[in-house]
Amino acid sequence: MSPWLTVVGIGEDGFKGLGKNARRALMGASRIVGGQRQLDLLPLCIGGERQLWPSPFSLAPVLEQRGAAVCVLASGDPMFYGVGASLARQLPSDEMLILPASSSCSLAAARLGWPLQDVVTLSLVARPLAALNAQLFSGVRLLLLSNDGASPAAVAQLLRERGFGSSRISVLEHLGGDAERRIDASANDWCDPPIADLNVIAIECRANADTPRLSRLAGLPDSAFQHDGQLTKRDVRAITLARLAPTPGELLWDVGAGSGSIGIEWMRAHPSCRTLAIEADDGRQQLIEHNRDALGVPGLQLIRGKAPQALAGLERPDAIFIGGGVTREGVFEACWEQLKPGGRLVANAVTLQSEVTLMHWRERYGGELTRIHVAQAQPLGEFDTWRQALPITLLDLVKPFDA
Repeated sequence: MSPWLTVVGIGEDGFKGLGKNARRALMGASRIVGGQRQLDLLPLCIGGERQLWPSPFSLAPVLEQRGAAVCVLASGDPMFYGVGASLARQLPSDEMLILPASSSCSLAAARLGWPLQDVVTLSLVARPLAALNAQLFSGVRLLLLSNDGASPAAVAQLLRERGFGSSRISVLEHLGGDAERRIDASANDWCDPPIADLNVIAIECRANADTPRLSRLAGLPDSAFQHDGQLTKRDVRAITLARLAPTPGELLWDVGAGSGSIGIEWMRAHPSCRTLAIEADDGRQQLIEHNRDALGVPGLQLIRGKAPQALAGLERPDAIFIGGGVTREGVFEACWEQLKPGGRLVANAVTLQSEVTLMHWRERYGGELTRIHVAQAQPLGEFDTWRQALPITLLDLVKPFDA
């Protein structure tokens, strides 16, 4: 089947900046769908019917014309956080022809002299600003697609609040067009000048001397989380996550999530990792919501309820951590039934009763039991001694593919 849909990336230089194939597709289209700004860039000689995207946004105006000669106009590269990616999830590749222009991030990198392969890119378009928190490391270069003209001021404020006020900000407007402009300042000195809605924010991250180091590796400091005492402590958390072994695109159930530390660090391991945090306590739910935003994973989904009842109907997970409710009837059985074949289940126990439960599970399902002892040096009068934390028993199971 030959492509009936052509997705044309158009830059600030408009129709004159398009290649021959893009111009030919627009000249021959019976309908052209796009935003007002993109449609206004077309000359009068383009005779196809022009249609705005509906509000709220929907792909229906395009999909309803399947088989006709339709063009979609998009900014820059349609496959870079653009409508081309949305259409590709609905249509086979042989029905579409994608003709990209330079993306705004490509143009920004060219203006700044930044090697694009060494830059972290992030879209703020209709996405939570809190996701930026997971990308803040001293020395990292970021390119952010702004949601609107207010985004640079909001980013500068976040950088100051997170201890990155010394970071250099460059805002680039209308890249590739006659109105192109660049504004430079540090986050500390950002004075909120008027900014066009179409802009890219470039950041050279510089941490203040006293800013905590929050690595993406498992085992963040306990102080990185707000909690009520129910927190999987740093060393045990690192061991637990090593057993859970997050890989890109996987889903975790964090059952009895407490302050959400396991699920949050699971998602920090890779941007495509996901977590469903199951927690019944209202106060701890608020802690989870605070911690997920502060640590840059606003996409963590909070399930308000108690296992096993709250597990019904949830998407099947690739891994499960049971941190609370180990002794509650039906929790393990519900988790084990829904865990995907080859998935990992890790459960931690502190009390004798929960430890006995883990031993029963191991007798029935196999797996490994590990006892974790952690001690820290603390003062004793004029000297120091070891203070032993409560030992943790960890059960690590892998579900057989034939289970």
